Formats: sequence, C-alpha cells, structure tokens
Amino acid sequence: MMCQSTKPTFFKHLHNKLRLVSLFCLYLVCSITATNAKTVTELGKVPILDLSAYQQAELIASGKLSSERLVQLYLKRIEKYDKGENGIQAILSINPNALEEAKEKDIQARQAIKQDQTLGKLHGVPVIVKDNVETSELPTTAGSLALQNNFTLRDAPIIAKLKLQGAIILAKSNLSQWANFRDNDSISGWSALGGQTRNPHSLDRTPCGSSSGSGAAVAAQFAPLAIGTETNGSIICPSTMNGIVGFKPTVGLLSRRHIIPISAIQDTAGPMTRSVKDAALMMNVMAGTDTQDSSTELADEKKEDYIERLDNSLEGIKIGVLRKVQSNHKAIIDNFNEAISTLEAQGAKIVEIDQDIDMPDEFWQKSLELLLIEFKEELNKYLASTPDTVEVRNLQELIAFNQDNPRELVLFGQSLFTQAQEKTGYDKNYDTIAKYLKQATQKDGIDKLLKEHEVDVLMTPSQTPAFLIDAIYGDSFPGGFAGIGYMAAIAGYPHITVPMGNMKGLPVGVSFIAGQYEDGLVLNVAHQYEKASNKIIKPEFAQSAINHSSTKEAMRPIAH
Repeated sequence: MMCQSTKPTFFKHLHNKLRLVSLFCLYLVCSITATNAKTVTELGKVPILDLSAYQQAELIASGKLSSERLVQLYLKRIEKYDKGENGIQAILSINPNALEEAKEKDIQARQAIKQDQTLGKLHGVPVIVKDNVETSELPTTAGSLALQNNFTLRDAPIIAKLKLQGAIILAKSNLSQWANFRDNDSISGWSALGGQTRNPHSLDRTPCGSSSGSGAAVAAQFAPLAIGTETNGSIICPSTMNGIVGFKPTVGLLSRRHIIPISAIQDTAGPMTRSVKDAALMMNVMAGTDTQDSSTELADEKKEDYIERLDNSLEGIKIGVLRKVQSNHKAIIDNFNEAISTLEAQGAKIVEIDQDIDMPDEFWQKSLELLLIEFKEELNKYLASTPDTVEVRNLQELIAFNQDNPRELVLFGQSLFTQAQEKTGYDKNYDTIAKYLKQATQKDGIDKLLKEHEVDVLMTPSQTPAFLIDAIYGDSFPGGFAGIGYMAAIAGYPHITVPMGNMKGLPVGVSFIAGQYEDGLVLNVAHQYEKASNKIIKPEFAQSAINHSSTKEAMRPIAH
C-alpha cells in the first residue's frame, strides 16, 4: 500500500517506493429495447461509460439502464484494452458471476419500481477491487504466487457494505506486489501474477504504486469505481499519474479487516473514481465502525453524509498554498496557478505559504523502521488466518518461497522482507518511533501549518507526471517530487487528488489536505474545484510519448 515522500534519500527506502482508446465510445444505440431507446434519448446520447457511478445507479433504479448491459460494456472494454501484448494489464481476475449478478439486480430493480421501493445506493454498479482486499468471489493474492490459492471466501467489511448497497464486484486489479513493500528497487505496477500494469495515457509509463491496477483501470474506464489502499502514497500517486480522482480518508473511518496489511497505524482503503461525487458516494457506503478494528472506534461518530456536504459554497474557505513543494516544472506551476484562480473565483480565500517544508534524515529513517516492525507483525497475523490452501504461514516462509521461485525475484529482490524479518516486534522502541512520527506530521506538521497560517485546507500539486517503466533500474522520479502526500499519510489525515491538467499529455493532479476527520471539507473543496475546472482527460493508449498526440508531430521531420 505504500509509496511516497518528497526526499529521494529515503527510499531507496520508503520515499522512493513511489520511485517510486482514439477512445472506444460505447453507445447504447444498437439492438436496443424500447426502454433502452428512451434511455439514450434522455441522456442526449452521452456514452454510458462516461456517466458517473452516481448517475448509473440512478438510471438503473429508474429502469432506464440495465445493469446487465452496463456490465457487458465494461467487460467488452476490458477485453479490448486490457488483454494482449499491448494491453494495460490492470486486471488480475474477473468475477465469473458478474453477469448473472447483474441480471438479478435488474430483476430486483423492476420489482422495486413496481412496488415503489428504494434500492441500494450502488445497485447494479460494478466495482473493481485492489487484490489485497478480500472478496468472497475471488482469491486475494497481493500479486504473489504464494497467495494464488488464497480463497478465503470472506468479504472485507468495506466490501460487504458495498454489496449491501447493491454493488457488483466486477474484478480484482493488479497491484505493485505486496503493496510495493518488498524491495528498495521495486517496479511500481509489477506483480508476479499480473505482470506489469501500464499507464493508459502512455503505455511505456508507470501507473505508479501500489494501487496501480485500480488507477489504470478507472482511467481506462474498465469500471466507474475502484478500491485502492494506501500506507504512504499508494492511492494518491496512481490516481494523479493515471489522471483520476483518488481519496485517502482519515485513517480509522474505514475498516481494514481482511485487507493484507503493512502498517497498523497508517493503512487505509479508499475510493478511486472519475469524479469526486463518486468518491463521496463510496465513502458514504464504506465508512463506519468495525468492532474488530480498533482504529475505527470513532468512525460512526465522526462520519457524515459526504454527498450532502459537497455543494457547500467555498465562500470564506481559506486555502493555504504550499509553494515550496510545487516542483520546478513550468507546466505544473501553470496548471497549479490556474487551479488557484479557479478556487478564488468561487469565493475561496487563498493564503500563500512560502516556507520550507522538509524533514530531517532521522524522520525518514524512523518512518521506514516503523513500517518494518509493523509489517512483520501484521503480515504474520494475516498469513496465519488464511486457509490451508496457502502454504506460507509467516514472513520467514514467504522469504524462502520467493527464493525458490525464480519469477518472483527475476526483476528485483526482497530486501524489505529480510529487513522486516530481523525486527523483534512491538516494544518500547516502536512506541517511541510511533509517537515521534505522529508529533512530526500532526502537531508539528499539518496541524501547525493550518493553525499558524489560519487556513482550513492545504493545497499542493499532487505529484510530478508518470515516469518511464524501467525493468533494469526500477522506479525513479527523474522529474523530482511534488506535494506533501507523505505527511498526510503518516499523520493519517484526509488527502484527495483531482485532475488539474496535463504536462505534454500526461496527467497532473492537485491535492487538498486537511486535519483529522475533516474528510467532508476536503471532498467539498475538491468537488467545487472539479465542477468549475473539469480537467479530467481520456487516455489515448499511446505506445509511448513519441506517439502521443501532444508530441508526435514534433517528432517528425519537416517535409522538404
């Protein structure tokens, strides 16, 4: 679930973990029933897959859209763009029962209409799930050969809540193996089971880790909704680099039970969508207390109706702009300045914050130390809970399994696994580190920035554009870093990225961060910005930047 910070010296340590079609428009215009014909007319012939999940659910509930047809369209699109030598490779497995489930949803919808009953908020809408989150239909593998038979037959609580509201689990998405916590020189988007996921905007570019498949799948319109997970940047980075909305909520709003873990205090799942409203809808469904996850003790008390909050005016909202982490790229700065102007036009008050935001080397060292300790403890607990079909029962056995399976280690090693195995568990040293990191990122970090500058929300570019996939040297950020995603991740505070434009055809995003449980505020600001700017771009599935429409003409010689 991990990714980023802003300091290259940390990862090949945690920080560099981030190191880090013509579109196929599907219209319901052929072989349609009278009801479907009415649907197309009422939608003004807008492609069905361009609609938000919120709109799709409303149409299904009103009988104007068939869930079966919707699922068929997404499955056809996956077949067209995900498979084959030049496919995105975002999908690890497909729910074989998805179409049958959709047919049943249509029957239920017709009955509900006749009886004037209300359906679930996501009735008949397909969702893609990162393959470290358990669903009863499919194995949960973390992309590893060691877990390919991990059929737990369990639904994580957040999945159970989605299903209760009528959602259909369409597929499991590829990910950076073990949520990008296996080796210092990993390749984001690669797993032994799924191979290399590609960025649909430029197939030679990274989808970023570790929710890479979820990000690429939503950008490629394989489903309107996906679930990602984050420990440090793994929702935000793939969302911004694939050009979609990604929301990392306050840690403790969503249950983490039955999700393959890294960190006891930083892990969270979150929505990855094509609109902020859809992210808010998913939050409304998934947030809540789980008595078996102590981090969620306050969730029922703190959650709110995030959809209802979206349309609040930004008049008087104070937004702190962090200039020192905006990068040095003119295209990013120009897009960022345009985003600031858009918010000002909506009544927000902009406060320029021109101060250095950096952390000492000690901070990065302790950040990694904490995750190594937590990973061993939490993963051992998880592996012990898996069915007998899973042969590895702890981290030590997993390390040995990888050593005996060449495909696992052909591209990079398992240095983080071996470092974690050396740790002795939760002790006073761990408590001291955890306290230090919370102090640095909460009281002396985000809370301090908000208080000293008297602002409600912090604003930065989310990250630099997608870098090249490099099977030799692993991830790198040749364009440098942007934003303070690491601070929100370690603090456990809400962070959202929204498309704000592009740099030579590659998406760039803008981030909004606020204090603990201020999720509604963050979603509100992001929604108002998105509504006024509409900067999402559709992918071209270009083979490389040389072939992208923004650059390919310049790559050709001038004819003589």
